[in-house]
Amino acid sequence: MPDLPTPKDATESALFSEGWDAVLSYADLCTSGSLTAHQLATEAFTLGMREIRAAASTHVRGAGRRTARLPTIPALLTAVRDTAAAWEADGQGHKLDPDLRLWLNSSNAARYAGPPLERPVALRGLRDMQEADASLLWLAEVEALPLPTVARRLGLDPATVADELDQVRTLFRDRCHRAHLDTPMDARCRSYARLLDAVTRSPAADTPDDLSRHLATCVRCAEAAACLRLHGGGLPAALAGGAIGWGGLAYLERRRRAAEVRLGAGRPAGAEAAGDPEEGAGRSRALRGGLLAAAVLLSALALGVSLMPFGGSGDDSAAARDDRQPVADPSVPRTTAPPGSPTASGTTSSATPTRAESGRKQQPDPEPQGRTSSAAPGPGPVRSSAPVAGCRVAYHLVDQWPSGFQAAVTVTTDRPLDGWSLSWAFRDGQQVGQMWDATVHQSGSRVTATAADYNRTVAAHGTLSLGFIGTWQGRNRSPYGFTLNGAVCTAG
Repeated sequence: MPDLPTPKDATESALFSEGWDAVLSYADLCTSGSLTAHQLATEAFTLGMREIRAAASTHVRGAGRRTARLPTIPALLTAVRDTAAAWEADGQGHKLDPDLRLWLNSSNAARYAGPPLERPVALRGLRDMQEADASLLWLAEVEALPLPTVARRLGLDPATVADELDQVRTLFRDRCHRAHLDTPMDARCRSYARLLDAVTRSPAADTPDDLSRHLATCVRCAEAAACLRLHGGGLPAALAGGAIGWGGLAYLERRRRAAEVRLGAGRPAGAEAAGDPEEGAGRSRALRGGLLAAAVLLSALALGVSLMPFGGSGDDSAAARDDRQPVADPSVPRTTAPPGSPTASGTTSSATPTRAESGRKQQPDPEPQGRTSSAAPGPGPVRSSAPVAGCRVAYHLVDQWPSGFQAAVTVTTDRPLDGWSLSWAFRDGQQVGQMWDATVHQSGSRVTATAADYNRTVAAHGTLSLGFIGTWQGRNRSPYGFTLNGAVCTAG
């Protein structure tokens, strides 16, 4: 396994800290355990930084417009995906998540390595922007960093960064519109291209029924619609899904939770003004072990918190993640060390898992759905010692347009599964049209999603996920009454 590269200067040190955090988060999604995730992250980070340095060096010596390329973080995430593909080709696919292996051998993965005009619209639009604009868009929308932090990292004026972000969003839309028109498409898709551009420009525009039906059945046009519609909150998902590919939505959710841990509740009132907490932590730890090692430790701790709602792919990895602590608690022993770090052989206190478990249980849960009176927890210690259900559901509205929407469902199960059936009820008469990663049956408001052949097995503390496109009228509230194999799940 290669060693992590060494930063050349302070600018690269900050880049390493930010990039490693993202790479490790995505690598954990792609693998079956924490040790394998570190191995994949190390190889991918080394590959990605080598390519980024080579591109920067070529640009300095060359002339004219730069070669189209992604900003730093999505470029590093692409390196994770490419490294995973190399593992699969070299006979190391058993280290990867089973769903990722299926994706790597599908036509969806082939789009990222095929002809440029066949690649996702979001990826092409992002690559076609100037790197500074693309970085601003990615950090604000996907990494979910506060705008003052983004402005400081990119050297922008905090007073005007919001206006710049609005301009960059519009620029991204224009690039995606042009990319969509350049895409080889059949006559039916071509006939809807101009109409799609018109109805996505304004939140007040009505989508004709025939266009809604087309978007419910055409993946390429639905991808373009998500990029062209700047209102409605679907832009981050369009960016992550288009640039990363497999696991884009799960990565997006992890980054938002990691940002909440690092920059959210519990910080002193003047912390933001005093400087970036990651940069300050890096300087203090550099005296003890080097800036890069400190960045890896910090990112691993933040990652541990962001992983908690998702669990892991296996029993060992789930236990390891449950022991990780929020970054904001410096008194908690660190349990994850960077590859090759002298602290990697250290042990944690026996009380750490108990404190981590207690810390999670005391967080306020979203409103539970379909909970019976016998499962309702009492206040205080009873709530933290007895989980309400053996599964937790996260429902995410990816995108919505008049009469249509796209949604994703992720379930964390405490018990291993060999075959699963997930059910829920819609509140407003929504109808599921197309579903992936499961077989769907709907009777009235009740929907049942049954596992596909390739994802029927789920490890304890692992996750299962599915997505679908549906139709709605009047209202489109989140569903309720989730059950997994007949057992009630909580929302969270």
